Amino acid sequence: MPPRSHSPSSISLGMSEAQLVSSPQFSPPKFSPFFHPFGEIRTLNSVRELHAQIIKMPKKRNLVTMDGSMMRNYLQFGDFESATKVFFVGFARNYLLWNSFIEEFASFGGDSHEILAVFKELHDKGVKFDSKALTVVLKICLALMELWLGMEVHACLVKRGFHVDVHLSCALINLYEKYLGIDGANQVFDETPLQEDFLWNTIVMANLRSEKWEDALELFRRMQSASAKATDGTIVKLLQACGKLRALNEGKQIHGYVIRFGRVSNTSICNSIVSMYSRNNRLELARVAFDSTEDHNSASWNSIISSYAVNDCLNGAWDLLQEMESSGGSYENVLTNFRSLQSAGFKPDSCSITSALQAVIGLGCFNLGKEIHGYIMRSKLEYDVYVCTSLVDKYIKNDCLDKAEVVFHHTKNKNICAWNSLISGYTYKGLFDNAEKLLNQMKEEGIKPDLVTWNSLVSGYSMSGRSEEALAVINRIKSLGLTPNVVSWTAMISGCCQNENYMDALQFFSQMQEENVKPNSTTICTLLRACAGSSLLKIGEEIHCFSMRHGFLDDIYIATALIDMYGKGGKLKVAHEVFRNIKEKTLPCWNCMMMGYAIYGHGEEVFTLFDEMRKTGVRPDAITFTALLSGCKNSGLVMDGWKYFDSMKTDYNINPTIEHYSCMVDLLGKAGFLDEALDFIHAVPQKADASIWGAVLAACRLHKDIKIAEIAARNLLRLEPYNSANYALMMNIYSTFDRWGDVERLKESMTALGVKIPNVWSWIQVKQTIHVFSTEGKSHPEEGEIYFELYQLISEIKKLGYVLDINCVHQNIDDSEKEKVLLSHTEKLAMTYGLMKTKGGSPIRVVKNTRICHDCHTTAKYISLARNREIFLRDGGRFHHFMNGECSCKDRW
Repeated sequence: MPPRSHSPSSISLGMSEAQLVSSPQFSPPKFSPFFHPFGEIRTLNSVRELHAQIIKMPKKRNLVTMDGSMMRNYLQFGDFESATKVFFVGFARNYLLWNSFIEEFASFGGDSHEILAVFKELHDKGVKFDSKALTVVLKICLALMELWLGMEVHACLVKRGFHVDVHLSCALINLYEKYLGIDGANQVFDETPLQEDFLWNTIVMANLRSEKWEDALELFRRMQSASAKATDGTIVKLLQACGKLRALNEGKQIHGYVIRFGRVSNTSICNSIVSMYSRNNRLELARVAFDSTEDHNSASWNSIISSYAVNDCLNGAWDLLQEMESSGGSYENVLTNFRSLQSAGFKPDSCSITSALQAVIGLGCFNLGKEIHGYIMRSKLEYDVYVCTSLVDKYIKNDCLDKAEVVFHHTKNKNICAWNSLISGYTYKGLFDNAEKLLNQMKEEGIKPDLVTWNSLVSGYSMSGRSEEALAVINRIKSLGLTPNVVSWTAMISGCCQNENYMDALQFFSQMQEENVKPNSTTICTLLRACAGSSLLKIGEEIHCFSMRHGFLDDIYIATALIDMYGKGGKLKVAHEVFRNIKEKTLPCWNCMMMGYAIYGHGEEVFTLFDEMRKTGVRPDAITFTALLSGCKNSGLVMDGWKYFDSMKTDYNINPTIEHYSCMVDLLGKAGFLDEALDFIHAVPQKADASIWGAVLAACRLHKDIKIAEIAARNLLRLEPYNSANYALMMNIYSTFDRWGDVERLKESMTALGVKIPNVWSWIQVKQTIHVFSTEGKSHPEEGEIYFELYQLISEIKKLGYVLDINCVHQNIDDSEKEKVLLSHTEKLAMTYGLMKTKGGSPIRVVKNTRICHDCHTTAKYISLARNREIFLRDGGRFHHFMNGECSCKDRW
C-alpha cells in the first residue's frame, strides 16, 4: 500500500487523537496500513532475520509499511529497544505521529521513558537528527514531563544553530511554559531571531493560557508593529481576555483590527466581539456588532440572547428568540434559550409555548416535550387550541400516535387544523384506514374537510408508493367541487420520485399542465430530481428552459437541482456554468458540483472546489466528505482519500458514517489493497453493511481475488439473501476460475430461496422517444439493421486492436457461442442504435440497469475512438464517460 500522508492529529484509519490514545491494544486491524505481517513470524530471531532482509531490499519498496510492520513485530516479542530504533531511524522519511507510538508502546508493557533513552543512546553514537525529529522529541519530553532532557535538547539546538527554526522554538515555548512558567517561554521567544507569524501566535496563546492577559495584549501590540498576522483563534482568545479584564478600549482596538484585515466574515470572531461588548456592559454595541454579522450561527444567537437576559432585558431577549426562530435558528438553541429565559423569570404564554413545541418537533426531544406538556397542564393552557394542535403534531412526529390521539380527543372546540394534524399523522405512518375513519368522524361533527385535509391523503398514498390510490383521492377532490392545487400535484410527483418511479412523476407533471395548474419551485426541484435519477437529460433541459421562461432560476433550490441534473447527465460544463452564475452559493450548491465531478472521476476538480469553498467561509458537512471520498475512489487517489477521511474528525469534528466507511473500503479495494480493506472493516466502529461488503466483492472481481471474494460473499448473502446481484457477481468470479460446480451450487441456493435474476436492459433516448433493449420480452423493431451495423462496427474496431473478451460470458458453453452472447449485450445494441440515429457528433447517452461487462466497456472505448463520439453510460454501479478511447473510470469499476 502506498504511504499515507498524515495530519498532526491522526495516523490510523480515520481515528482521532483521543481514539488513538484510548486504544486498548496495538492490534493489526487498527494499524493495517502500516502494520501487517510479511510472513509467519514465530520468534524474535525470525523478526531480526526479516529485518535484515528488508534492509537489503531496494529503496523503492514501501518503507512506511515495512517500518511499521517491523515496529509491531518487535513490540510483540518485547524488544522495545529495537522497535524504538526503527521508529527513530525511519522517522526522517515517515511522519508517524509520536503520541500513537507512545501509547501503543505502553500497551505492550514498555516503559515510555525507554523511548527517550534510545534517543539519547542514538545521539551519543553520533546519529544526527533533523529539526523535525528534534521537534518531536521535545513534544515527547512535554508529554513525559522530561524537562531536563528537553533543556539538553535545547542546548544541543543552540550549539547546532537550530535555534532559528520556528517549529523548534514553538515546541520549546510550550515546554517551558508548562514546566518553568511563562517567563521561560517568553525568554525563548525573545531569543529567537526569526519571529514568524506562527511564533508570535504561539507566544500570545501561551500567555493567555497562563492568564497573563495584559502581557498577551502587549504582545499583540508588538505583533502588529512587527507586521505579523494573528490567527482567528488568537483573535478570539484576545477578545475573551478583553471581556474578562473589562478592557473596553483594547477590545475596540481588536475590533478595528478585525475590520481592517477583513476578518468580519469569521462568525467565531464576530461572536466573540458581541460577547466582549456585553461583558463590558455595552449592550448597544453588542447589538450593532451582532446586526453587522452576515451569517448568524447558533453561537451568535446564544451570545446576543444571553447578553440581553444577563442584563435583565427579558422582553428584548424574547424578541430575539422569536427572530432567531423565524430566521432559521436551530431548534436546539430555541429550546436552550427558552429555558434560560424561564429561569430568569420570563413566563411563557401560549405563543411562546407553541414556538418551544415546534422546536421539540424539529429536534425529536420527546422528554423535553413532556416537560413542556407538564407546564401546559400546570398553567392551564391545555384548552388553547393552538397549543393542543402543536402537542398533537409533536406526539405524531415523535411516533407516539396513541398520545397524540389522547390529546386530540381531550381538546375541546377542535378546529380544522387539529383534525388535519392527526389525519396527516396517520397518512404519514401509512395508517390509511385510521385516516379514513377520522375523516368520516370529522364530517359527522360538521367540519368540512378542506384541501389541506385531502392533500395529506394524496401525499401519504404517494409516499407509500400507492400512486393509484393517490390519483383516486385527486379525483375525489374534483368530485367534491374542489380543485387540486399545486401542492396536490407536487405531492404526487414527489412520492413517485421517492419511490424511483421517475417516468410516472413526469406523466403526472404532464397531467398537471393539462389541467392548467402552474408549478412552483418545489415542483420544479422535484421534476429535476426525477430527470437526474433517470438520466433523462433532454427532459431536464426542457424543464430548465421552462424555469427560465417563468423566472425560477433565481431560486437557489432550483439552481442546485439543475447542477445535480446536469452533473449526473454528464454535462459538467453546463453544470459548472449554472454553479458559477449563483451569486450566493450555499453548501448544497458546492456539494452538488463536487459530486458531479466526483462521479465521473475528476478528483482534482473536486479538491479545487473544496479549497475554493473553504476560502469563502462555507463549512463542509458529511455530504461534502462523501463527495470528496467519492472523487478519490473514482480517481484512484488513495493518499488523498486518507487525508480527507482523517480530516473529517480532526479538522471539522464530523463523525464518519457508514457511507464514508464504504467509500474508503471501495477506494482501498479498487486500488488493490484488499487485505488493508479487510483490516479497515474490522476497525470500523459500526457494523459493516451490504454496501461495504459489496464494494469488497466488486474489488475482488476486478483483482481476481477469490479468497477474499468468498469472505465478502458470505457476509453479503447473510445481509441480503434475496439480492440477485450478489449471487450474479459471485457466480461471475467463480466462472472466471472455471469453478462451475460452485456456480451451480449458487444457482441451487437461489432456486431454493426463490431468488431470480431480473431482466437486464439498456435504453437510449432518441429525440422524444426512449428505445429499450432487453434480454427478455419484445425485440426492437429495427433489430436486423442494428445487428448489421454492430457487425460492421466490430469489424472496424478490430482493425484498431479490439479483441472479443469471451471471459465475460460466464456460461459453460463453447467459444463461438460465447461470441454470439457478447454481441447481444443490451448496452452494445443501445450504443449502436445511438450511432445510427444521431448525427453531427452529438454524445451517445445510455442507461443500463446492471454493471457493464469488461468486453462492453472495452467496446465503448474503441467506438469512442473510431467514431470520434463521446459516450456517457450509466450502469448499475457508476457513471462512465468514454472519449478518445479512454474512460473516466480509468478501468476501475
